[in-house]
Amino acid sequence: MSQPAFIPDSRALLTDLYQLTMLQAYFDRDMYEPAVFELFVRHLPPNRNFLLAAGLEQALDYLEALRFTDQDVEELRETGLFREDFLKWLRQLRFAGEVDAMPEGTVFFANEPILRITAPLPEAQVVESRLVNLVHFQTLIASKAARFVLAAPEKTLVDFGMRRAHGSEAAILAARASYVAGFTGTATTIAKPLFDIPIFGTMAHSFVQAHASEAAAFEHFARVHRGPIVLLIDTYDCEIGARRVVDLARRLRGERRIDSVRLDSGDLDALARRVRAIFDEASLEDIGIFASGSLDEHRIQALVEAGAPIDGFGIGTNLDVSEDSPALDCVYKLQEYAGTPRRKRSAHKATWPGRKQVHRHRDALGRIDHDVLTAVGDDDCGQPLLHPFMRAGVRVAARPSLESVRAHTRRQLAALTPELRALDVNAEYWVHIAPALTALAQRVDAEFP
Repeated sequence: MSQPAFIPDSRALLTDLYQLTMLQAYFDRDMYEPAVFELFVRHLPPNRNFLLAAGLEQALDYLEALRFTDQDVEELRETGLFREDFLKWLRQLRFAGEVDAMPEGTVFFANEPILRITAPLPEAQVVESRLVNLVHFQTLIASKAARFVLAAPEKTLVDFGMRRAHGSEAAILAARASYVAGFTGTATTIAKPLFDIPIFGTMAHSFVQAHASEAAAFEHFARVHRGPIVLLIDTYDCEIGARRVVDLARRLRGERRIDSVRLDSGDLDALARRVRAIFDEASLEDIGIFASGSLDEHRIQALVEAGAPIDGFGIGTNLDVSEDSPALDCVYKLQEYAGTPRRKRSAHKATWPGRKQVHRHRDALGRIDHDVLTAVGDDDCGQPLLHPFMRAGVRVAARPSLESVRAHTRRQLAALTPELRALDVNAEYWVHIAPALTALAQRVDAEFP
């Protein structure tokens, strides 16, 4: 089944003002020749060995839906910044260009283009801000989520971060990006109808506190809830709460099954061991233990390596705002105009000119070994990572299912070397600049001194 479409806010005015003022200048000079822009990340954060491409589907949806409505034009008119002939032209503007990109879930590294736009200059320019906004955010969250997946393989991982996400769209797209990276599901309910992502829920401390007793709260919830029963046992005392769960499980035998309990505070390792012992002594080995509470990937990895009897984790703030690295140096740069390669040479921000391809090479064990960045058309025996997704403003391939994207991600993560998988080691990965690209840069520098 293909992914259900979630069209984020696609209003054309959701952009930076300078995109529109530049458009008017292009319009004045009839600058409509084809332009090539590439989106990439300049530098990996010090605590990331790799990044995971995400957000392409929403980017394509945005490009397909791009329109300047009558309302948009009227609101621009009221600024007094734009001429009437330009505003009339805007009403006809559509994206009719090309998109080449890395499929979602692809591992990539610094200065590798993950998306390339080829279109008449105004079309390619005006989409910059929103494209970076969409691709940057999901790439940021998917890359963070991948670290949790590597830290806790085979564990249930649930996105708990909606309440701390920076707005509703961020919460929705964080649920999607973490699922792409390998999470089991999310607590954000709307992700189910939008993306068919599994949703999970337990109960709040307030539910327990609202009842006359903890035991009454547990029984009330167990008798009315229609999904898996997960009881929060740390409102007062975890061990006492666990024993109340045992009592309830015995009373409900043959009627309802308690799926698991949740621990949300304290020494999760020690508490999980004591709770596990209580359940095992009562022959309730099938009741699982789920943990949450300000967890990051390092703490989860430590719990897993210590053998803590925890079956799954809910991750909130640390995931949905990518707390340790809340932004990537993600940019969208002009690489060619009117058939001529272009290059930025600013200090510490120089770009490689022209349309580029990334070729990936693997070692004898099938693990990724190095990449080659080169000009499109330059022969290389590696695996090309950018593929066509849109031509003449129309998708050229069916929307992939989220499950197929997740499967691609799993293969990508499985191909990482132990050094790249490590959470604490700053591993180096070789991205070789092909001689053809170096030569092209020299020619461009000579032409534009």
